[in-house]
Amino acid sequence: MGWGETFRTALESLNGRRLRSLLTMLGILIGIAAVMLTVGLGDGARREIDRQINNLGSNLLIVAPGSGTSLSGVRTAGGGSSLTLADAAAIADPAVAPDVAGVAPVVSTQGAAKWGTNDWTTLVTGTNVAWQSVRARVLGDGRFFTADEQDRAETVAVLGPNTAARLFGTTPAVGQRITLNDQQFTVIGVLASVGSSSMTNDDDTIVVPISTFAQRLSGSTNTQAVNVIYVGARDADSISAAHQEITRALTARHATTEANRDFSIITFEALMNALNTTTAVLSTLLSGIAAISLVVGGIGVMNIMLVSVSERVREIGLRKALGATPALIRRQFLVEAAILGLLGGLLGVVAGIAGAAALTPILNLEVSVSVPATLVALGVSLSVGLIAGVYPATRAAKLAPIDALRSE
Repeated sequence: MGWGETFRTALESLNGRRLRSLLTMLGILIGIAAVMLTVGLGDGARREIDRQINNLGSNLLIVAPGSGTSLSGVRTAGGGSSLTLADAAAIADPAVAPDVAGVAPVVSTQGAAKWGTNDWTTLVTGTNVAWQSVRARVLGDGRFFTADEQDRAETVAVLGPNTAARLFGTTPAVGQRITLNDQQFTVIGVLASVGSSSMTNDDDTIVVPISTFAQRLSGSTNTQAVNVIYVGARDADSISAAHQEITRALTARHATTEANRDFSIITFEALMNALNTTTAVLSTLLSGIAAISLVVGGIGVMNIMLVSVSERVREIGLRKALGATPALIRRQFLVEAAILGLLGGLLGVVAGIAGAAALTPILNLEVSVSVPATLVALGVSLSVGLIAGVYPATRAAKLAPIDALRSE
């Protein structure tokens, strides 16, 4: 009997016990789908973590007032106004910090914006022209303010997309005049959306030149103080060097020591690594739990094949009496077990793809389908079927023809 006949016979046998075969494949189906969804959720979570952190800016360091212990191991906490525009200028000096590509001092306050009958309260940020590149923001419409507009303290504003939608709805925002804390500003641009997260909501903001902020919006008499300084390193490999250069410069400027520094520097490399490690551990744990379903599915395949051997003792005896070798009998039952495993795996892949499509909008997280994971899942399901079929196939192959023909 050739392979073609073997497969045809195996399919006929499984089709004759259709319900039992479907129930047997259910365990493998659940296991494969669970593994695919677990891997997809883990990958989606890692991408979302990377996206949220990258949205803050490329190669970003954040210099904040205070001291304690930061995400990167640097001391942070506390408050105060220990940072100034002069500090930002010092950090921006290539002779002081050659690994720094851009510096954006930031001051902010809550502001009430109004256009016509629409009003909206949001965060108003005063900064310089470097903010756009340091924070890796692009414009969805219009333009960012220029260095000349900053030097002249022009009343121009760039809106976040959510802010623009709240004030103008479907009306184009660029070119409109808004009232911001009783001051008239011209909207010159709208930022492209980067999405919101638990860390930040940069889609709901108004950005103005820092000079304009100091003259028209600041409620403080100290116009040199800044809330935070965003610093962009030249590249990812320069973050550590930039960190050290900023530390040395500000420590010298503030005449402080390691023990009593009045500023902190936050990087997101340590946070990203910690979150990715945690996600990987959880994914591995959940994958291990899901793999138990595959073991259960394998036991189900072995059980159905043992029952099949018991039910088909006379058939096995007749085949042997007609000249079938033990190898052919073994092959027959192994092929049936492999088909159960492979069909269960294919159905599991379909269920995994459907589950990923259904969970993505529900969780607001992209649950991806990994092609390598899918191929591995199919290979595992086939292997489960083969391994689970070895013992029943061997048992069938060892039956003596005369004993098999005698059985009732």
